[in-house]
Amino acid sequence: MTVLVTGATGTVGRQVVGELLERGERVRALTREPGRAGLPGEVEVVGGDLTEPEGLEGVFDGVSGVHLITFGGELFAPLETGERLVAMAEAAGVRRATVLFGGGETPLQEAVCGSGLEWTVLMPVEFMANALEWAPDIRATSTVSEPFPGRLSAMVHERDIGACAAVALTEEGHAGRTYTLTGPEVLTVYDKAAAIGRARGDGVRVEELTAGEASERWRAAGMAEEVVGFLLEVYGDTPVEGRTVDPAVPRLLGRPALRFEEWAREHADRFTSGRP
Repeated sequence: MTVLVTGATGTVGRQVVGELLERGERVRALTREPGRAGLPGEVEVVGGDLTEPEGLEGVFDGVSGVHLITFGGELFAPLETGERLVAMAEAAGVRRATVLFGGGETPLQEAVCGSGLEWTVLMPVEFMANALEWAPDIRATSTVSEPFPGRLSAMVHERDIGACAAVALTEEGHAGRTYTLTGPEVLTVYDKAAAIGRARGDGVRVEELTAGEASERWRAAGMAEEVVGFLLEVYGDTPVEGRTVDPAVPRLLGRPALRFEEWAREHADRFTSGRP
């Protein structure tokens, strides 16, 4: 049988694909632009859009499990096609589904959790990959400019998210479960900047922004006002689950969760002057 990965070219989707291949699974990857997917040759890449279920006929055929994202369209708007997508999956005989939590209840997650599928919800906290947003400034000035630099985060490696999805999609015992996925340690912005500095061989300093300065920067970058407000809220008072190490990753994977120090070494070239 085949495992279907939606959002297959995204930060997490690529990791899910890779981890499934490592397990010897056949993978079908759904993406809006198959010609630009850049996935391994053994992956069956198909074109399609979760916001347009009528164009997905046959995509679920022969599929044993599906990894689903909860957003689509512009600005990561929640998918409104959950009931139709779940009906198509059930009609095709799909058995399992993982749902990548999108920050709140969504129509797709509600549809999956109310279905006959063996579902698992994955709730990752801050992605380590989010630190790539700092890369241009670090390359240019060796500086990270952030509000609330003492804020705490149990950020998780995206590879661990993909690995947990692969486990839930291919092994028994995860139906009806919701897993909070974190890294193995709690870090401040100062900690993360120091780790990147060690990885690139050149220090990185932290410049603290006021809430007003950060808001103006985000607005200038095109963020909607509700997004600006959300960031100020979570950065100023990080939810407990976002700053608490959870044992789900090591329990699922049988190994320690990956550390940010490891992530920084893997991506050191992205923070080096002259590299895009």
